[in-house]
Amino acid sequence: MKPDMFRQPVSILVGLGFPAEVRSVMDAYRHLTEWPTSLRDSAHAIALTACSAALRGEIEAETARDLFAAFAEKHDLLILETNLIAASRLRRDRDPHVQ
Repeated sequence: MKPDMFRQPVSILVGLGFPAEVRSVMDAYRHLTEWPTSLRDSAHAIALTACSAALRGEIEAETARDLFAAFAEKHDLLILETNLIAASRLRRDRDPHVQ
């Protein structure tokens, strides 16, 4: 396993509410850098700093994961497993091409 991979992905909502799995520090870092500037706050800054430090090998990937998950939870992006199942079903119901 790559050193920046999370043991468990962080499931979040992206775009128009589609579920996505953030599986690594780099995935989390990309999501954070794409976050609108006007919505950035201290939770964003802490998560971004942690991801940068993890990419440099200064902290563990799991520490960055936990801080990214806290950011996602604060901004109502975090999907609990039961919500992920419901979101997948909803998407499948709306789009017959989704398996």
